[in-house]
Amino acid sequence: MKQMSFLRRIRDSRLFWPLMAWFIILLFNAIVKPSFFKLSIMPDPVYGNHLYGNLIDIFNNGAPLILVSIGMTLVIATGGIDLSVGAVIAISAAMGTVLINPALGQKLISNEILTRNATNTPLPLIILADLAAGTLCGLWNGLLVSRARIQPMVATLILMVAGRGIAQLITGGQIMTIYYTPYFWFGNGYILGLPVSIYIVALVFILVWLLVRKTAIGLFIESVGTNARSTYYSGINEQNVTLLAYVVCGICGAIAGLIFSSYVHSADGNNNGMYYELDAILAVVMGGTLMTGGRFSIFASIIGAVVIWTFTVTVYSLGVPANALLAAKAVLVLVVILLYSDFARRLRYQLFERRGSHHGTAN
Repeated sequence: MKQMSFLRRIRDSRLFWPLMAWFIILLFNAIVKPSFFKLSIMPDPVYGNHLYGNLIDIFNNGAPLILVSIGMTLVIATGGIDLSVGAVIAISAAMGTVLINPALGQKLISNEILTRNATNTPLPLIILADLAAGTLCGLWNGLLVSRARIQPMVATLILMVAGRGIAQLITGGQIMTIYYTPYFWFGNGYILGLPVSIYIVALVFILVWLLVRKTAIGLFIESVGTNARSTYYSGINEQNVTLLAYVVCGICGAIAGLIFSSYVHSADGNNNGMYYELDAILAVVMGGTLMTGGRFSIFASIIGAVVIWTFTVTVYSLGVPANALLAAKAVLVLVVILLYSDFARRLRYQLFERRGSHHGTAN
């Protein structure tokens, strides 16, 4: 009975299914393409020697998705949703890159900037502008949902549609390529052989985890997602809790935009962060957070995002064309939906209970 109780706790853990999915994908790679796990040291004249390989790419290239998944977890835990995180990435990327160009998007960066590797805007100010843009986007969404009482899907759909237009206005309608080496450090730099983006993700995770697990805010978020009206009558300002969740999501999107634009050395208001909102929602759902809100696990959502990006890298490593990736992701979405369906949940419950009854009879 103790063994069955232990197995039941493992089965009911939010980490079980995303970790199982990640294990299956890694096992598939181990069988089909063992070179997937190969790590090598690559010399770099700028950042020094660093590790290189598919496993590093998963966490480096997947950093923006992991970040927006962290913010999306809090929003979904309140019973909401944020469809604008992809647009927030585009706005943040546009804000940072346009400040590097003294012409503010009206013309391409001059040859003088390219040769001197300089900009009229200090790097700290560029970073603050990135964060401010995301914070304002999150504040806008939060006010529409918490104060204007607009349905979260409709409220965030406004910025999802308008956000890319805003990003295009910031960049003057052009794809801005940047050549500012200090800015590249966030998406291409390395510390102790590992990408800087991994350290940024770890820092954001620790800060958000401390916010929601070492203060009462996490309980407030879960309370709002479970029953907002009861939360209000309990003396908790559920409007401010909801607003905070959207602001944090906006900040996470801003940091993701900073890393994204730094990595690709450009800002494209039309394509940066495309479909990231859907991937983030899938990662959160895969992490066990219900779309109706309530209890959540940030770490489980991170594992869900890692699963999605591991799947993406696996598809690319198998030589599948990039334009077929969406079709492959559709299969992943279908599998996740089936695994988290009520039918699959009842089937798993019956299976475990039947085994438990057999063990009890045998004993």
